[in-house]
Amino acid sequence: MDLKIHARNVDVTPQLQDYVEKKVSKLDRYLPNITDVRVDLATEKRRQGQDLSIAQLTVRNSRGVILRAEEKREPDIYASLDLALDKMYRQIQRYKGKRKRRGGVRMVEEFAGMEPVPLEEEVEEDKTAIVRRKQVELVPMSEEEAIDQMELLGHNFFIFYNAETAKIGVLYRREDGNYGVLEPDIT
Repeated sequence: MDLKIHARNVDVTPQLQDYVEKKVSKLDRYLPNITDVRVDLATEKRRQGQDLSIAQLTVRNSRGVILRAEEKREPDIYASLDLALDKMYRQIQRYKGKRKRRGGVRMVEEFAGMEPVPLEEEVEEDKTAIVRRKQVELVPMSEEEAIDQMELLGHNFFIFYNAETAKIGVLYRREDGNYGVLEPDIT
């Protein structure tokens, strides 16, 4: 497992680095074939109140699965990391549950050697199903036009054909109020 720690406005002391390495190394017990883990630590200055400590974990395994958990906490970076790890455990539990339900015997064997995820409360299994399928007509437009269209529809995301890049894009609203664009690459 390759661990990368990225920090923004945070001093990564040897104690913090050891703490992160110790906590993240336990993820291997619960999810097989983890190839890399990225830990982003940041401190966000606020005008009112205390500064926010942000910890974000991104886990990738050899199957291409990406799991991400983020936590913002006032002002302790250690507490933020612990809460982000708790969220990651819940995501791993949810992922394993879905894989076992859909994969049958092969998936049960894959997770057989893994320890159960240490959760404070039992996670209920999700009963998810596709309840609606919709055809959309893609009209070439710029990113600015896509933002306008998304705002007019009142949605949090919008699929469009980018006239400038000749690619399909998914425009989405970020938590900070800005926008992001996903442009798929077929590999």
